[in-house]
Amino acid sequence: MVKVYAVALALGVLGLLVVILGGSAAENLGREDRDPGRRIGVKGRSTIGALVGFGMAGLSAEFSTLDLEWPLALLVAGLGAIGGALWAGYASRQQSGSDAGPV
Repeated sequence: MVKVYAVALALGVLGLLVVILGGSAAENLGREDRDPGRRIGVKGRSTIGALVGFGMAGLSAEFSTLDLEWPLALLVAGLGAIGGALWAGYASRQQSGSDAGPV
């Protein structure tokens, strides 16, 4: 399961970098219609948050000093995914300006 968490975290971080760097480039070039954060919307940003939360919580649970079994680590990873998605959705809705995107 460690590999699954690692892949999820890598995909989430890659998505996060695409949104941040793509949004910065779009803003600097004056092409806000090309901003990936606006194009994917709240659901896309929540998906990225869920991937990062799932990967980080899963890896943290797997390498915990509590020596958790894999089903419990998977449960912790699922809670991390839910938390990451909720937080990203909340932050997207609270954001104002060009980062807000379609709500």
